[in-house]
Amino acid sequence: MFLDHPNITATNGFTEPDRIERLSRIYGYVAALADQASLTGFIEKVAQIHDHKGTLIVFWRDAPSDVEKDFFAQAWASKIGDGSSHVEHEI
Repeated sequence: MFLDHPNITATNGFTEPDRIERLSRIYGYVAALADQASLTGFIEKVAQIHDHKGTLIVFWRDAPSDVEKDFFAQAWASKIGDGSSHVEHEI
């Protein structure tokens, strides 16, 4: 079991706990995509995911590849995500 999963936070996360739940689903979706693509070290690269008023912000420990960034875009645009393409990446 990995103990270094990313921090999951959201603006107004305490008053709107569904935002944290949505991010947990997003993280699971993205981790599954990485597993399916046989990417090693993916989980360790993601430091934090944050929902800021409908924009997903992904904080990375190491620079992500375009494929890794696309995993988050795909998940956020899905029905379990926000349904939008508002994804930002910070290193």
